[in-house]
Amino acid sequence: MPTEKHIALRIGLTGGIASGKSEVARRLAEHGAIVIDADQLARAVVAAGTSGHAAVVARFGPEVVGTDGELDRQLLGRIIFSDADARAALNDIVHPLVRERAADAESQAPPGAIVVHDIPLLVETGQLGDFDLVIVVAASPDAQLARLVEHRGMDPAEAAARMAAQASLAEKIAAADVVIDNDGTLEELGAAVRECWEHLQAAALARMA
Repeated sequence: MPTEKHIALRIGLTGGIASGKSEVARRLAEHGAIVIDADQLARAVVAAGTSGHAAVVARFGPEVVGTDGELDRQLLGRIIFSDADARAALNDIVHPLVRERAADAESQAPPGAIVVHDIPLLVETGQLGDFDLVIVVAASPDAQLARLVEHRGMDPAEAAARMAAQASLAEKIAAADVVIDNDGTLEELGAAVRECWEHLQAAALARMA
């Protein structure tokens, strides 16, 4: 969709699991971007008491509900990352609800804002045409695997399965207008984000002129 008149740029931000995308989003927000986090919205639309929660339970059974009434995300994750059909079914429930919430959040952005939609499955869900620019945070598969095992405590096999469920690094880079490399230090990442922000500001000014 084209950029709405009241905002300057609509940006799609993506990257593989454990690529550092969330850190990039946080830093862009510090620079002044309005960040809309699809992961946060995905949790909200299936919270206990929502229509999304009811739909997930109807599809996957009451065993995916924890003792607190919320979805057992670890159990649900094991189910969907070992079964492509189950993963597609969950996406069919969650993604339309997330897009509705994201559109509402964007409508509340201030005039002239640069709005960044942080979407892990941006490439996989065919949303590239919805954005003025696509930013991909790139990390090598070895770095992703190490971060999942060392920082998130995942079993290597589970980590590999989650990585395999996403588009490859090459596919993501092919879809990018801007690539931010995150195989280096946090200082290097910070410099890359600053450079990216300057690029976004210049593009926003050009569009709003």
